[in-house]
Amino acid sequence: MQVTALCGVLGFPVGHSRSPAMHNAAYRALGLDWRYVKLPVPPALLSETVRALHGSGFRGANVTIPHKLDAFACADLRTPAAVAIGAANTLTFSDDGAIEAHNTDAAGFLAALDMDVRGRRALVLGAGGAARAVVWALREAGAEVSVWNRTPERAQALADDLKVSAIQRPATCDVLVNATSVGLEPQLDEAEMLKALQLDELVSPPQAVADLVYGEEPTPLLAWAERGGSRTVDGVEMLVRQGALSFERWTGVAPPLDVMRAAAASR
Repeated sequence: MQVTALCGVLGFPVGHSRSPAMHNAAYRALGLDWRYVKLPVPPALLSETVRALHGSGFRGANVTIPHKLDAFACADLRTPAAVAIGAANTLTFSDDGAIEAHNTDAAGFLAALDMDVRGRRALVLGAGGAARAVVWALREAGAEVSVWNRTPERAQALADDLKVSAIQRPATCDVLVNATSVGLEPQLDEAEMLKALQLDELVSPPQAVADLVYGEEPTPLLAWAERGGSRTVDGVEMLVRQGALSFERWTGVAPPLDVMRAAAASR
């Protein structure tokens, strides 16, 4: 089949990404002659790479660690959601080459969480682009949001930007979200992960726990949460939900969620 449009995922590293399998499965299911590829790009080359994508036939690109803040900065246009969050996970290239920055992480996270958070205490671990989206989404949905990061200054800066609270150490909450890269290291066991996230002093897991990291097995954080009876959301569901929103933005067609979910989970 002749490919008429390209999309991809910008990250560094990006070898672990399941986005290509997920998007390509959806293209096939809908009979679209599109192709989605991995785009491993070092931070120093991000801006020039993004500028070159339109000329190479790209319609859009997802953005993952560590590029979400820089992708927002190098865009020509920014949607209200991207501006409010201050980070982009979705770039769209117009016919004239203009780059639009958008953020589907926020809406994707709430769709994956699928619960009413109004009045609930939410704690977000992390201070990067994904954390910014989750904090904003929870705040807009009516939660009482706190942020923790291993570098307290980064947590405070995010909290100041988005008008939430920064805390020195994780505390009791109703909803816990791991938006850090802790968990990408497969050698960490449950005790080590809890210690790294400073959750080792919590008496029990909160009502709901979401981990934006995904792997072959449930992360140690989700294993801990499941054993404690928490409602859990894994990184694959978050990936599917935010990816579906990007897919529809680029193609104008609603993707088959079940197909995307199966492809993302099958690796």
